[in-house]
Amino acid sequence: MSRRRSKNSYKSGDHFNKAAREEGYRARSVYKLTEVQKRFRPLKKGQTILDLGCAPGSWARYAKEMAGGKGTVVGIDLQHVPSLPGVELIQGDAFEITPEELLAALGGPADVVLSDMAPNTTGDRFGDHVRQVEVARRALKLAVSVLKPGGSFICKVFDGEDAQPFMLEARAHFKQVKRLRPEAVRKNSVEFFLVALDFRPASES
Repeated sequence: MSRRRSKNSYKSGDHFNKAAREEGYRARSVYKLTEVQKRFRPLKKGQTILDLGCAPGSWARYAKEMAGGKGTVVGIDLQHVPSLPGVELIQGDAFEITPEELLAALGGPADVVLSDMAPNTTGDRFGDHVRQVEVARRALKLAVSVLKPGGSFICKVFDGEDAQPFMLEARAHFKQVKRLRPEAVRKNSVEFFLVALDFRPASES
């Protein structure tokens, strides 16, 4: 499962594409995460960060910039992702890797889990919504299994009737759950981002 994009990440030009090109990022999607960071500050120096569906690598690169030299960033994607300085990249299905394997790759529990994953869309808006929320739900389950207390989870969601129940599921695990539609989301897109802060393990809930 990976981020859908055209073969040319800059094909449909706007100022986010131009900025990504000028700043050396592989896709405009980085500016969705930068807005999350400006609003909520989930990424900090020295953190351990897991990026699910990390292709083409813009989120992982930005996460590493925020985490700094002492931070750890691990990215997973079905596709091959060209190397990124300071980022460990794993090619495979994030949902087929066990939590124990992920914890070993991370060197311990994560401070932040990122997910910009989406299924291959079909044009059937309701069907795409249902499938994407199921991806988000699986990402949440994985995040709960690898996050340390107080950790954060940032996840793409396609809006629709299953979105609110999914947010309620997240609230069972986090003290704060917000939704944000970053400016970089394309106008014809139904996506928003769930920002879940201050993870509470089941024993503390």
